[in-house]
Formats: sequence, C-alpha cells, structure tokens
Amino acid sequence: MPLLQTFNRLFPLWAILLGALGFYFPAMFTPLSSAIAWLLALVMFAMGLTLSSVDFYRVAREPKPILLGLALQFTLMPLAALAVSRLLGLSVELTTGMVLVGTVAGGTASNVITWLAGGRVALSVSMTLTATLASVVLTPLLTWLLLRNTVEINTLGMLWGIAKIVVAPVLMGVLLHHFFAAGIKRLEPALASIAVILISVIIAIVVALNAGRLASIGALVLVAVVLHNSIGLTAGYWLARLLKFDEATCRTIAIEVGMQNSGLAVALAQQFFSASAAMPGALFSVWHNVSGSLLASWWRRKG
Repeated sequence: MPLLQTFNRLFPLWAILLGALGFYFPAMFTPLSSAIAWLLALVMFAMGLTLSSVDFYRVAREPKPILLGLALQFTLMPLAALAVSRLLGLSVELTTGMVLVGTVAGGTASNVITWLAGGRVALSVSMTLTATLASVVLTPLLTWLLLRNTVEINTLGMLWGIAKIVVAPVLMGVLLHHFFAAGIKRLEPALASIAVILISVIIAIVVALNAGRLASIGALVLVAVVLHNSIGLTAGYWLARLLKFDEATCRTIAIEVGMQNSGLAVALAQQFFSASAAMPGALFSVWHNVSGSLLASWWRRKG
C-alpha cells in the first residue's frame, strides 16, 4: 500500500496541521478532551495487532541493547526532563508535564522512524514492547520520586490508568494477531495510518485546550522539548557507540530513547494533573516526529 506508506511517512506534517487547527479553531476539539485516553488506548491496540509471540522471544535473545535502552529510558530521560525544566524555570504544571514525558516508555512512532533510518526494526519493536510493559510500574514510581515534593501524585491511580490505557489494549491486540495473523499482516500500513490520525487528533485536542497560553509560553516549552529530545537522541547514540554496538543498533537505540510515548504523557497529565501539564507532551509529539524524520533522512543519505 504505497499511498498509505507515504501518508505514514508524512506524520510530522499531519501533526503540525492538526496542531494548527487546534490552535486557531479550539472549539472544534475542546469537547473531545475526555476522549484522549480512549484515543490513546486505540493507538496501543493497533500496536498490539502488529505484535506476535516472535517479538516477545526476541527480548530474551538480545538482552544487551534492550537493557541499555531501558536503563537510558528510565534514568536519563526523567532526570533530563527535570533538569531542563529547572534550567528554564518552568512552572510546576509544565515541569510535571515534562517529567511525565521523561518517565513514559518509547513511542510507537519510533518503529517507523527506525525503519526510515536504516536501523533494526525488530529490535526497535522489542525495545518498545519491553519499555511499555516496564512503564506500568516505573512511570508512576519515577514520577512520584521526582515530583513528590512539589505536587500530589496518585501513584496507584496512575498505575491502574496505564494498565487500562496501555497493557490491556496491547494484550488484546496481541491475542487477535495470534488468531488472525495473515489478515492483519496485510492491514499493517492501514493500522499505522490509523495510529497517525489518532495521535494527530490527540495533539489537536491538547493544543486547543491550551490555545490561550501557547502564545505566551509555547516558545519556552518548545525549547524545553527540543533540548529534552536532543539529549535522548544524542546520549542514546553515543553511549551505544561507546559500548561498541554496530551502527544500525546505535541508531535504533538513539531513536528509541529519544522518541517518547508522549501521547501517554498527555493522557496521564489530562487525567491526573491539568491541561497545562499536558502541553509538553503535545509539543513533544509534534517535535520528536519532526526531529526523528530529519535524522532518519540524514542517516539514510549517509548510508
């Protein structure tokens, strides 16, 4: 399905366009604020449909790059989010949103960007899957550890929320894939397109909810997001190089660490904190797809 594959590669464009719609016509999207968690659950269900038992076996066969990715994902990214927030003097609400972006797992878009960058797609899928499952416990725990002195954290509520939004839909998708693998394989480009549309709509909703504040603080939050994403991409690549992984693996780890499941950060912020706390996740959703696409294009030309 070449048309759908082209559509999926243009993800950053759709994210920017939907975000602009949310900014200029907020009334179109603000009534959908309560649907954010459901939309993300559908994205995770679509991801689950693309996974098979083979993807789970890969985790056991290749532990070293996955362990490095997990270590960076749940140490570097949360700490970098907090450091960048304090460096730029972000408010408590925006700092909360940044930390949520830092404590969630890698995003599903990383698998597409890895493919475009000439990385190892199977490893990327394994890393996303492992981090997603680990995030059920680590995201609320790390958020509590980093923010417990500034905001009230409903740790158990977050844990249950992630289980409903992430784990249950993914497992349902995996189960359906087990019984209908051949048919689902043909639909994978369409599933990715559905995910692109749903994430773009989530971005539009969050931008719409913050339209009044974006003009005054949007640039500062964008700087924070760009710094955070750059730290993840750079550290992921060069630490993997330092540990003497091959080039394709280094690219995969960099993308997996730098690209977060910011849609989940948005859903958690909206459910447990505030619309303002969801703003970093929305801007990260746009930016990490732009930076990931540009980096993938450069790596492709490099060979």
